[in-house]
Amino acid sequence: MNDMLVSNQDQLAILETVRRFVDQEIRPRSAALDAKQNPEECFSWELVEKADALGIRTMTLEEQWGGLGLDSLTTAMVVEELAIGDMGISVVLAQTFKIAQLMQKAFNDEQRARVLPVFAKNPRAVLAIGMSEPGNGSDKHTNQPVPFRTSAERTRGGWVVNGMKHFISNGNRASHYLVMVQTDRQKTMANGSTCFLLERGHPGFTIGRVHDKMGERLANNAELVFQDCVIPDENVVGEVNKGSDVFAQFSPQSNAYAGATVLGVAVALHRKAIEWARLRVQGGKCLIEHDGIRAQLAEMRMLIDASRAYIHRACWLADHPQSGWDKTLGALPKAMAAQSAWKIATWTMEIHGGHGYMKEVGVEKLVRDAAAFLHSDGVNRTLFLKAANTMFRA
Repeated sequence: MNDMLVSNQDQLAILETVRRFVDQEIRPRSAALDAKQNPEECFSWELVEKADALGIRTMTLEEQWGGLGLDSLTTAMVVEELAIGDMGISVVLAQTFKIAQLMQKAFNDEQRARVLPVFAKNPRAVLAIGMSEPGNGSDKHTNQPVPFRTSAERTRGGWVVNGMKHFISNGNRASHYLVMVQTDRQKTMANGSTCFLLERGHPGFTIGRVHDKMGERLANNAELVFQDCVIPDENVVGEVNKGSDVFAQFSPQSNAYAGATVLGVAVALHRKAIEWARLRVQGGKCLIEHDGIRAQLAEMRMLIDASRAYIHRACWLADHPQSGWDKTLGALPKAMAAQSAWKIATWTMEIHGGHGYMKEVGVEKLVRDAAAFLHSDGVNRTLFLKAANTMFRA
């Protein structure tokens, strides 16, 4: 990352700590973990615990809860640095960063006192959000949104929940979950769902399949299964039937963190492309001496820098909305970063020629990782529609 973007000594110290963690802990383990056949074995509690020991896991908690109280811009910088080392580890921690921020803002006093100290003290505590379902997820951004299929019926003192979520990052690992459930079946997921807090092991709540992914393998994604799961009223986050408002109001930077994640992969790819272009001799001279290759490397740099500027703008304005936040910033920076990273991935593989297709060089893993965020945290085409709806609807 370009240190000129870091505005103070605290940020510099934080980023240096993260870089050391990446160099000393993540890089030596990443390839071996990625290569494991069983997706559950790709996840490393050791890395989570080491991140906790350095204060990284709880960075976005406010100081009163034992964290550093990182702002959204600094958090995005940290997420990018982690992803330069490995996208999966970045996802594990980025999910935890943003949900910790959301919990502090959206929880009531009792929920904060009940959850945040427990989360802070547990070196293995990571967090998850349950939204996507087998049959829907992006529908709320279309002209005909539908209800969530995971739904709840009112009971004395709470709700009885049945249904399933899937593709959930940290789904099989989290200590605490925020889950979107349809509480008004006559309405849509956008205006009739409720956000519930759940702790791991809650009766009626179990973990289903752990998905076997193409890339981003150091992060586990899993199914969440609800079978007559009774959730008490004190676990409602925000207001009943206004779950969408919780995320819109208290986590506007979420998508920008996703952009920072895939941006880190783009940076790693760019570095590999430059290194290879300096070493590989073709036509009697190094690839970097060929005008076409050298120009392509510059174009990659442009895409990275432009994506980073967009992400940083979104994160800063998420914390300072009075200075010009608009809702397109909750969708477009991630889409731009994902598209840029995918272009850089294909170019990097082409620059490497046949070597880029071989696993030992490391480009192949980065290509698989880059593909993840064409879909993750919102399919890009759906995010364009989400942004368009905010632009052209009253």
